[in-house]
Order: sequence, then structure tokens, then C-alpha cells
Amino acid sequence: NLYLIIGTHSALLIDTGCGLFPLKPVINDLISDKKLIVINTHSHFDHRGGNSEFDKILIHQKESRLISKPQDISFLSTSPKEIVKRYETINNIFSPAKEVQSVEHGEIIDLGEITVKVIHTPGHSPGCISLLTNRSELFTGDTAHYGTMYLTKKTLPITLSSIANLLNLFQESEKIEIYPSHEEFAVGKELLVDLTTGIENLDNIWELRVRDDYINAWLINDEKFKYFIF
Repeated sequence: NLYLIIGTHSALLIDTGCGLFPLKPVINDLISDKKLIVINTHSHFDHRGGNSEFDKILIHQKESRLISKPQDISFLSTSPKEIVKRYETINNIFSPAKEVQSVEHGEIIDLGEITVKVIHTPGHSPGCISLLTNRSELFTGDTAHYGTMYLTKKTLPITLSSIANLLNLFQESEKIEIYPSHEEFAVGKELLVDLTTGIENLDNIWELRVRDDYINAWLINDEKFKYFIF
């Protein structure tokens, strides 16, 4: 899921996807003459694929270096044929961002009547961020979503801490709606509660894990999530 927030004088594009089609013309049609700000929730390929189309990319400072250099995506060669053909046209390389600007936890992005607060939520990756608007919209990137979660066992406590910090936001407003980067969106805090419960229970079901050699990770399922654990 990609999101575009349009304020009175600026617009914010959250992530640039997998680079499968030109994104900038679509965005330009939607925002007219407003200033465009582009931010990556983190540096993984499915969030940075279209970065080179834009003049500047914002990202947490812990991952700014990663999008400042090309990324080899040849590991996607087993994708559906249409996707493989598209990536072959760019030699299986994502170009680096033209310019990178680091953002920090607590930073405010003013779009005109809409403000967006940067929240550092490490775990899925060191520089993962979530974004909270003054309209009670919470964009969680890959920190929290239903479906398949990719996690690192040694950073599970960090992930849980990040989710707890997001849950604390609901003490200020129960009206917050969550917009993740994958699966369903406009969900409530039950996503964060369910994910916390699931991660905390992983040790209890660890013996049920199976090895996934393609992903090179352990796979565990529960009723609401599929976990790939690295």
C-alpha cells in the first residue's frame, strides 16, 4: 500500500513501491501544483523501488545510506514473468535516490492544515518509522500489519517496544485509524494488540516452526499471522 496525503500547500507520498511502473506522473496528476515531499518508511526494496523518479527522499538517518546507493534485486528472479521482464529492463538494479534527507523521531512535516509526526519504530529494520497525522491517521509501514510478518529473533524485544509505543498513542485518542504498508488498512488498535500477543507467544509455539529454504528463515503460523523469523 502506498499513501498520498494532500495538504493545502504540500503533499506527502509515503513510500515509492516496487518500481514496476512510473509513479511520478500519477502523483503529479493528483497533487496539481502542490509541493511534493516523498518519504520512505524504511529502505527495503518494496518501499524504495520508485525513489529515483523523485528529486529528494526523506528517510530515518539509520537507513539513509542504504537508499543512497543502488540495490541489486536479482533475488526477485523467481517472481511472476511479467515482473521479471520489467526488472530485466533496469538490469535488476534499483537506482539510488538523487538526494537523501534524514529525518528523526519527533520531527513534524507540515503539509498545510495537515501535520505529520515521525515516530521511530525499529524492529523490522533499524530505521523503520511510522507516521501520525493530526487527523488521527497512523501509517505503520512494516512495523505492524496483518498477514505475513518478517522479523528477526534477536530484535523481537525491540519490535515489541515499538508496538507498545504505538499503542500508547491510543491513550491520547481512541479514534486513531491504522494504515499499514501491507494487507488491509483503516484498522484499529486491535492490530497492535493482536501482534503483541502473537509475538509474545512465539516461544510457546517455537517447536512448530519449519524451515523455509527459499526465504532462508523459520516459518511459524498462528491464527492471525504468518511469521518468517530470521
